[in-house]
Amino acid sequence: MPVALVTGGSAGLGRALVHTLGARGWTVVTDGRDDARLAAAVGTLPAVVPVVGDVADPAHVEALAGEVGWLGRLDLLVHNASTLGPLPLRPLRETSTEELLDVWRVNAAAPVALTRAVLPQLRTASGVVVSLSSDAAVEHYETWGAYAAGKAALDHLTLTLAAEEDLTAYAVDPGDMRTAMHQDAFPGEDISDRPLPETVVPQLLALLAARPPSGRYRAASFAQVPA
Repeated sequence: MPVALVTGGSAGLGRALVHTLGARGWTVVTDGRDDARLAAAVGTLPAVVPVVGDVADPAHVEALAGEVGWLGRLDLLVHNASTLGPLPLRPLRETSTEELLDVWRVNAAAPVALTRAVLPQLRTASGVVVSLSSDAAVEHYETWGAYAAGKAALDHLTLTLAAEEDLTAYAVDPGDMRTAMHQDAFPGEDISDRPLPETVVPQLLALLAARPPSGRYRAASFAQVPA
């Protein structure tokens, strides 16, 4: 049975991916910061292992790695957990150094720490690493500086790990989605025209099925397969 670790599985794209992989027979380890929210998200899915905690907490990274170690292999690692930073979004001149570092700990440093912690299991299974990126990593949007710089760093770190560790790894821009996080970025605006995260899952599955060389990709570039 294949094994996946998907961070941020209590909402949005993480939740959709956990449900799809679980329905396809995968064992899925996932996490979230809120116990009740995570429990509600995974429900009674039999092959899902929920672990409550913050990806920026080294003890939580250890706990996730421990679950993966017990399972003995890791076919897919998805770095989905992310933060926008202080809300409402603000210009860099109004963002403190500590606020920048807090965002980058979650969006860039934590994925590296987690990847490092599960390298043996990734190697055992010839697993794939997917880091969820953003168009903000390559564009320059006013007030998105802290988040965007973290995602740009995540892209670079993901693909550097691929080169250093002989891994297959992808930095993937999933496009805009109708999620709570996206709503937080646009308070009071109607985002109902954005696609649901469930529509992106088939694109990610198509990417994994195609298994192109390590690199940065747009999810929408991959033909969808049935979810």
